Amino acid sequence: MKMMAAYVHIVDAVNYRIGRVMMWGLFVMMGILLWSSISKTFFLPSLWTLEMAQFAMVTYYIIGGPYSIQLGSNVRMDLFYHNWSPRRKAWFDACTVLLLILYLGVLFYGGLGSTAYSLGYWGDEPVSYFTGLLTGSEEIGRLERSSTAWRPYIWPVKAIMVFGFFLMLLQAISELFKDIARINGQEIGVSRA
Repeated sequence: MKMMAAYVHIVDAVNYRIGRVMMWGLFVMMGILLWSSISKTFFLPSLWTLEMAQFAMVTYYIIGGPYSIQLGSNVRMDLFYHNWSPRRKAWFDACTVLLLILYLGVLFYGGLGSTAYSLGYWGDEPVSYFTGLLTGSEEIGRLERSSTAWRPYIWPVKAIMVFGFFLMLLQAISELFKDIARINGQEIGVSRA
């Protein structure tokens, strides 16, 4: 139980801090869209603004997701749930978070494959490709670019998505540990320090 509590404290603290920083990402996206409007009205329109706004939105949404899970601000159907005892809620939440962990695991693995593809890897073992990049046995190939006029590289936004899926996976495991503690009649406190 102490190891679970330590895991929860570390993961929650990291995701809390990252989430608080990502809240400011909304202003970055608003600034990009404001510049887009100004440049279209008074100057030549900028090619980069639409895609950069999309990339900023992906970053804001995906990296801010673990913070949303931590705060419990995700959408939930609360028809019967609010009348249940805390222990019954914990059992139900533990079952649903297991499904979330499975789903996030699939997203994470698919994101690794997509990121490897955007780095020029054509094989079907993305984990071994990234391991090979770290050890020097693999090389980055032809980098994938967007098909728009601006033609930005795609790998940065895909890497951000993989990082966000990883953080959400860690946070979902943290929520599972909190539910297990509640089922056992204990509470794992969350420190924001």
